[in-house]
Amino acid sequence: MATRLSRSNLTIKLMPRFNIPLIAALVAFALCGACQSSGGDAQHSDSPAEKSTNVPDAPPAMTLAEQAREAGFDADYIMGKFNPAEHPDFVVVDQQYADRGGLYLRQEVYDAFLKMRAAAAKEGLTMTIRSATRNFDYQKGIWERKWTGARKLSSGADAAQAFPDPKARALEILKYSSMPGTSRHHWGTDLDLNAFNNAYFETGPGQQLYAWMQAHAAEYGFCQPYSPKGEERPHGYNEEKWHWSYLPTAQPLTALARESLSNGDIEGFKGADVAGEIDVVRKYVLGINPGCMP
Repeated sequence: MATRLSRSNLTIKLMPRFNIPLIAALVAFALCGACQSSGGDAQHSDSPAEKSTNVPDAPPAMTLAEQAREAGFDADYIMGKFNPAEHPDFVVVDQQYADRGGLYLRQEVYDAFLKMRAAAAKEGLTMTIRSATRNFDYQKGIWERKWTGARKLSSGADAAQAFPDPKARALEILKYSSMPGTSRHHWGTDLDLNAFNNAYFETGPGQQLYAWMQAHAAEYGFCQPYSPKGEERPHGYNEEKWHWSYLPTAQPLTALARESLSNGDIEGFKGADVAGEIDVVRKYVLGINPGCMP
């Protein structure tokens, strides 16, 4: 922070009976003093400009990625390599707010969700969490079931039979599901609401809820990371109107992912060898709604 240097002002108080010679002398004295204090003496080394060069610069503000590291986050956290049930920052979602038990969120995310849900309830709207934190192993199970065909894709296709080429199969699964190690659900900041299809949010109560979320979710820190794909978001998952992310925590983690996560880190599951060819970190981890980016 620059130091503000100040100089005293000479105030002349005029008396009711004017003493012209005295006033003239005082003015001359003031002008002489001002000349000296403004650097009229070339030998004088105490000018404001010279003083300011001795003021130490303020330390630069920490970047969001640095803030994330300072808070204890690292690459393993970003990739979901931990157990939320054993992590001190996570809490269990009360089953009255979810479609099943055993879901976890970070404490600050859960608190923000409850406030948002209460506000929506006043408008007659209901929010039910369908999915919350999913660590690496959980996401690996989802991915590999789709990869092998044990679980059908949202289109109803068997990925293993319909897409024998590994890259083509991965890209088809990536329309709606993340490779293990790349999901925002690893972070405990993201949740899925009410239904896993956009059609639900286009009519009736779903449409009303989505309109309310678009108008008010940001007031509680939430943003829709997977907005419609187009010129502003050319890469990444297809639109997901049900998926919302808590930005106060997710933005520093996104910044950390941008700095520390590489395609070479994405490994340990079937189909991982095409992660680099697809450029999964840049196009999927970072391929989000610009309005949600740090």
